[in-house]
Amino acid sequence: MISDSTAFERYRNTATEKTTLARLVIGTAVVVFFWVATTFVVVLGGTYLAIIWQVLPADPRGPMQGFLASPIGILTALISFAGIWLGLWLAMRFIHGEPLTALFGLGRRISWPGFLKGLIAVLITSALSEILLYWLQPEIARGAISLSNWLLFLVPIVALTLLQTSSEEMLFRAYLLRGLASRFDSPYVWALLPAVLFTSLHWSPGSTPAINACVLASIAAFALLLTLLVYVTGNLGAAFGAHLGNNLTGFLLISHQQSYNSFALFNAKPLEGPDWTTGDAVIIAVIGIACTLLTILLLLHPRSPLKVEANLPRTDGES
Repeated sequence: MISDSTAFERYRNTATEKTTLARLVIGTAVVVFFWVATTFVVVLGGTYLAIIWQVLPADPRGPMQGFLASPIGILTALISFAGIWLGLWLAMRFIHGEPLTALFGLGRRISWPGFLKGLIAVLITSALSEILLYWLQPEIARGAISLSNWLLFLVPIVALTLLQTSSEEMLFRAYLLRGLASRFDSPYVWALLPAVLFTSLHWSPGSTPAINACVLASIAAFALLLTLLVYVTGNLGAAFGAHLGNNLTGFLLISHQQSYNSFALFNAKPLEGPDWTTGDAVIIAVIGIACTLLTILLLLHPRSPLKVEANLPRTDGES
């Protein structure tokens, strides 16, 4: 299913001579700085305004945690991912001397057919995952948001979730993956390192070690899927769509995180809770990995109607 590396080889070779390891490290530091700075400004500013306007919900963990758990706080947290886009633009423009669009893929544009296939495939397997999780833990309650408000916030949430997921794909499956692949042949470097960094960011201090382990295993499998999509297509389109579908399910349909359930129609038992057993954690990991493998089949199997195609624009010498 993934034997043809033509698209990825052409994509990795689009990096210029300025994509050195030292410049890649400096560029990553620039991106992280603007990501952290933007997060600090919007979250601290939003918390301050909520206190001034007296709309801050009470929270024993403190005013900032209360703000981030509120609907406006979730929107603000998603806006902070604009810092990644800004940092990447600056790094590509002034450190590597390339346009930001060089990270999109061959042809320097997003493959929208790939985006749509990735989105549909993950929505299908996410629905299956929720059915299996319901079998494991049927504690699902209707969310606090009304249907009218859910519809009102639908477009902003989709747009801001796309901002979040696309920024992460641009950093981990484009900037780091392409940059490392241009310097190293081994996938243990260019594929594994960005995947490990991406997975480690999802550690939750409020969850038990067993739940953290199962969640990280599931996310590592999902990171593998996203990397395979870039490898097969030489483009970020399918990875954009797949990541968006995964996060939209949690934000808008069934939330498994107490801190981010303000816009979800239904709330499942939060993974941050202490009542999960090690056996539960193992089953959750198996469900996550199995659904990711099914997504890989939907997107890469030759007979699948959702099979993504290599993005290979014609070169000047081709007729």
